[in-house]
Amino acid sequence: MKLTYNEFEVLTTIERSDKKLSQREIANYTNLSLGTVNKIISELENKDLIDSNGVITKKGLEELEPYRVKRAIFLAAGFGSRLVPITLNTPKPLVRVNGKKIIETLLDAVVDAEIPEIIIVTGYLNEQFEILSKKYPYIKFVVNDKYNEANNISSAYLVKDKFENAYVLESDLYLYNSRLIRKYEYYSNFLGFSVDRTDDWCFEVKGNVITKEKIGGYNCYQMCGISYYDDVDGKKIRNDLEEVYNMPGGKEKYWEQVMLDVKKDDYKIHVRECKKGDIIEIDTFNELKAIDKSYCV
Repeated sequence: MKLTYNEFEVLTTIERSDKKLSQREIANYTNLSLGTVNKIISELENKDLIDSNGVITKKGLEELEPYRVKRAIFLAAGFGSRLVPITLNTPKPLVRVNGKKIIETLLDAVVDAEIPEIIIVTGYLNEQFEILSKKYPYIKFVVNDKYNEANNISSAYLVKDKFENAYVLESDLYLYNSRLIRKYEYYSNFLGFSVDRTDDWCFEVKGNVITKEKIGGYNCYQMCGISYYDDVDGKKIRNDLEEVYNMPGGKEKYWEQVMLDVKKDDYKIHVRECKKGDIIEIDTFNELKAIDKSYCV
């Protein structure tokens, strides 16, 4: 059987918890109404996906398996020019914020979600990323020698065969809410938070599906650099990335424009809503100092 989205959200919330959750707690985690959660719990129990104590069953785990995230791809090749002078000697993802490397906030969440494969595409000062192997020995590194000649589509192009059931993460994001990285995902999605107005990259959305990516807008979702692609979309991305990368002007595009702009009619990418404080992109040295006072010295 194929789970409904609400069934999936409730079942994965139960699977992830190390204690029995109340229906109110499940409602808070899933953003579903208490009445909806009550109904879904009954349905899951009737289907033998959870037991009478609200614990996920073996059958429940089997039903979740097709939604399992297989890998996490980190795009970490760029220079980080807006964070000069810190990035003159250190790649931006390796900059320490409150004692922790920026990329480690993402890697720790990926490890906690039991995602089995981690790929990091490096470029600028790529040899410095080897230090991560001490803590995360199963990382696979891919070096992008063209990081300063093309946009980040050049990094995605190098791993175009790896997008099936995969997270793609910009590596300069400081992650506060580790629950955003999950063991299971229902469909292809891009993280974003609702805003009245923004000058940043954002989405227009209809029925929870992204219809347009743009810079600046009103009553939209501001884009966060974490997305997920299911098996079907991952297969399409393989060919579409190659086509767009090799078309005139293709190397100047951001990689997500393949799905959200150039080939948007071929994809149905949902927005997965988060909160503004869940993820922080530290763009400038002043923003870094605001978050970590040790840089003010």
